[in-house]
Amino acid sequence: MAALQRRIGPARFAWVFLVPNLVIFGAFTYLPIALNLVYATTGGLAVLPGERSFVGLENFASLLDCKNYLDPSSCSKDLFWRALFNTARFVALQVGFMILFALITALVLDRKIRGRGFFRGVFFYPVLLSPVVVALVWRWILQREGVLNAWLVAMGGEPVLWLMDAGWSFFWVVFVSIWAHMGFYTLILLAGLQAIPKDVYEAAEMDAASPWRVLTRITLPLLMPTMLVVIVLALIKGVQTFDEIYVLTGGGPGSATMLIVQYIYETGFAAQPRLYGLAAAASLLLAGLLMILTLLQLRLNRKSYRG
Repeated sequence: MAALQRRIGPARFAWVFLVPNLVIFGAFTYLPIALNLVYATTGGLAVLPGERSFVGLENFASLLDCKNYLDPSSCSKDLFWRALFNTARFVALQVGFMILFALITALVLDRKIRGRGFFRGVFFYPVLLSPVVVALVWRWILQREGVLNAWLVAMGGEPVLWLMDAGWSFFWVVFVSIWAHMGFYTLILLAGLQAIPKDVYEAAEMDAASPWRVLTRITLPLLMPTMLVVIVLALIKGVQTFDEIYVLTGGGPGSATMLIVQYIYETGFAAQPRLYGLAAAASLLLAGLLMILTLLQLRLNRKSYRG
């Protein structure tokens, strides 16, 4: 390595370490993005890009062809819009309740309570589990002859088809997703709480400020930069949700719990015929949405630091 450094010079020696990583990163990141653009602007059922015909923005126009964008049944690709509406509803409920519960949990775990370290581990433990494992465990609990129905029957009730009813299945996919991911955001909020200077609370205690006033006037404003990061991360993760819902309900009953990522998977890989161009176009629309959320995070962070 010393001889190589003398040969190419110290200024260029860094490329010896960078080039292998850039090649791997390009092969598994930039190349798939380029191929996705090719598939999104071509049509047909062929797999090889060279055998597909160029159609321009036809796939995007097909996805966005609607008489009334608030009525999925009026769209030419109604399943895409149903998945989009399901995703918006899922993200609103999951992110809203998850951040609320994560904030409450972080506030409790930030206090000097007995067994604080144990409870921190308990809340974070589901994050360590694979989404597939999480979904299989809850499916075992919620199926017709599962643990929950066994408990209901033992209490004198009737078994409920938790995963076959549209309303209940959507409730459970939101609940399971919150249960699986809340610990991660609790940990971030807890770190944000512990970064708040203690002398601020001591000054509030000397002024005899009420706990509610301390929470609303000190804790939440100082926690806001961390909260913004948590909100945007949760939004991006919520939009990308696929694994646990696909294993738990398969997107059913019908399309009641199908989200946008599952639609892309079904269209491009599972359904017949496999419409690679349509799936690629839908994935690019999703990428655009995630880019907007990322830019929003950067803008909000910049404003919070300036403020």
